[in-house]
Amino acid sequence: MSTNTTASAPDLRNDDRPSLDVASAAGAPSWQSRLIDRLLWLLPLKKQMSSAAIVQAHVRRLALRPASCAPTRLGRDVRVTLSGWVGWPVYETAPASGAGRNCVVFLHGGGFVNEIVPAHWRFVAHLTRAAGVRCIVPIYPVAPRGTAKEIVPAVGELLRATIDRATAGKVTLIGNSAGAGMALASAQWLRDGGHRQPDALVLISPALEASVSRPEQAGIAARDPMNDIPGMREVARLYAGQLDVAHPWVSPSNGDMHGLPPMVVFAGTHDLLYPDSVALAEKARAAGVPVELHLRRGQPHNYPGMPTPEGREARERILRVLVG
Repeated sequence: MSTNTTASAPDLRNDDRPSLDVASAAGAPSWQSRLIDRLLWLLPLKKQMSSAAIVQAHVRRLALRPASCAPTRLGRDVRVTLSGWVGWPVYETAPASGAGRNCVVFLHGGGFVNEIVPAHWRFVAHLTRAAGVRCIVPIYPVAPRGTAKEIVPAVGELLRATIDRATAGKVTLIGNSAGAGMALASAQWLRDGGHRQPDALVLISPALEASVSRPEQAGIAARDPMNDIPGMREVARLYAGQLDVAHPWVSPSNGDMHGLPPMVVFAGTHDLLYPDSVALAEKARAAGVPVELHLRRGQPHNYPGMPTPEGREARERILRVLVG
């Protein structure tokens, strides 16, 4: 795997410590990703994150008309079962022909306030089908009803139970966006409790630092077609609840990285959160954690889930993590 960086990212090459692998395309984004980027600007996503007041109004509407969480159109070759955990629905997918020994725990994104959406389920179905794994998908309560104080320990306990049951197979923890921040915080919770870690941690466009206060992020926000700083700060405040937004359960980049599993992190330079992924990779590497950072030029938030060459390449890398 190459170790070159994009022009927009800090140069991480001048260090002989081998556990950080920065892989990115030095060339221009594909035409497909450029088209997706333009289409995203036509959607109301950016406006919905443009102010705290707009976020609050969105949360009130969601409370009045909660969205369905049930998986739809996964295909006949994917079997779905429903159970529960601390009062949450927990879905499990498996190939209809039978799953292998490996297992995934998947934490969906949605800015802490939105429920799981069909795009998340398509991603889960792809992992289930292509890697032959069981996927465990907890439907955690979204903010402000669900906050970090309850969610992080509950996910940690679910993960601990899953790891304890997987005596022979591999357990991979995957999160995207807000779910990726929860995943990292839950791994830290496991470590602090003296519990076993998952075999790998995959973080897709992770939300890691609730203050969104890096000086360069204002400039990056201007080219991010999906997220904006005021909205990101507000959803993080709602998720923090009674905790300070700097608490590691809310901003897991502030936590200790020692003893965590190998990480594979995906970020794009059109995502205002990407500098936090670079900083995470540096901090985890300094703590002795192997980190593979895929930083892609011109890619938006959650690009691994998109129908582009860059997205397909990221999904192929994730599949290799699951079966390796």
